Amino acid sequence: MENLPNCPQCGSEYVYDDGSMLICPECSHEFTAEDVAERVYKDANGNVLVTGDTVIVIQDLKIKGGSGAIKKGTKVKNITLVEPEDGVHDISCKIPGFGSMFLKTSVVKKA
Repeated sequence: MENLPNCPQCGSEYVYDDGSMLICPECSHEFTAEDVAERVYKDANGNVLVTGDTVIVIQDLKIKGGSGAIKKGTKVKNITLVEPEDGVHDISCKIPGFGSMFLKTSVVKKA
């Protein structure tokens, strides 16, 4: 039996192959095997990032709805890479003095 990926929408393991498409019988989501390929996260310099890395912010970042800004050179430890819900912010982290927030990989470099 083939080793098919779980449904990317609902996580169901009962996916079946229908020619060129994979179909989930639980949520009716149709997708291809390329749609669920593992994503590679890269920093502003093209270095591959993994969960747990330490990164450095490469530009001043204004905080929407907050006071102050995250200064260039701020070190962020133990990042978590996430699938972006908004399509943009793919790092979840805690920044000292600011708390939990999301960042773009394009504004950080690997430490």
